[in-house]
Amino acid sequence: MEIASEGRKKILYSAVQPTNNLTIGNYIGAVNNFAALQNDYDCIYAIANMHAITVRQEPAALRRNTLALLAFYIACGIDPEKCTLYLQSHVSAHAELAWVLNTFTYVGEMERMTQFKDKSAKHADNINMGLMDYPVLMAADILLYQTDVVPVGVDQRQHLEITRDIAARFNNAYSPTFTLPEGLYVKVGAKINDLLDPLKKMSKSSENPNGVVFVNDDRDAIIKKFKRAVTDSGAEIKYDPAAKPGVSNLLSIYSVFTGKSVEECENEFSGCGYGQFKLAVGEAVADKLIPIQTEQARLLADKQYLDDVLKTGAERAAARANKTLAKVYKKIGFYRF
Repeated sequence: MEIASEGRKKILYSAVQPTNNLTIGNYIGAVNNFAALQNDYDCIYAIANMHAITVRQEPAALRRNTLALLAFYIACGIDPEKCTLYLQSHVSAHAELAWVLNTFTYVGEMERMTQFKDKSAKHADNINMGLMDYPVLMAADILLYQTDVVPVGVDQRQHLEITRDIAARFNNAYSPTFTLPEGLYVKVGAKINDLLDPLKKMSKSSENPNGVVFVNDDRDAIIKKFKRAVTDSGAEIKYDPAAKPGVSNLLSIYSVFTGKSVEECENEFSGCGYGQFKLAVGEAVADKLIPIQTEQARLLADKQYLDDVLKTGAERAAARANKTLAKVYKKIGFYRF
């Protein structure tokens, strides 16, 4: 159990967007760890639908994907009784704090953010202020709950750094108000790459879906995608991201889905051919995902239960977030009744 200096569990915050379908990269980098972390931390998990609309969404699909993600969370073992599980738009303090934090954030900082550059290139017809302001809303998400730690993938470090910068700026201007969060980095599988292009991150928006394994792919689709996975020259199955990116990517995936260390995985496949190796990885992924898919479908059939989870989660989250917001409003001089 991770304990803060004052004797309580450390507060952990993370959020996932309900856009399209999750990939196994999203699962490995985020959701897979959530269930384990809830026993050691005071966990707050959000469905980030406010972030999602920085790119145009079809309303009915966004609502459908929101419930699907909630059900997936729970199917993966996240317990609404152990953690705070809620929908971002149900807690208005996120938007309110983001506006205040905008006044402590510089335009140049936002223009330099990698995600803004990438999304602007992909959505050149809709370069809106939300795309640029995305990191400030993310900072508000984290800082509202006095978060101690944030699970961070290798491509999210920049967001955590800007969150700390904004928080420190506010604290220095007034007085200590926000906890400066630390990153919690996943050592294995922090970045899962495309099966057909192992030098590129696995992405929902990939041009070729055959290189992307989605969490709702059926068993046949999963096996086929892994059979087509790109490997490397030579026959050795060894973890070496620089020299053997394809094999290393598959070893990372197999390690996470089986719970074995990378070294154990290397030993298991010593002397095996790539074909046998790829099939084993596909089967391990399918064996893990199919039961989750079955439980997710069962939960989606009980909409009242899911609504109750969101209502309870929103109440818990708002109670905590509004305490921080009240302190912020007082410090910046907003007149209160």
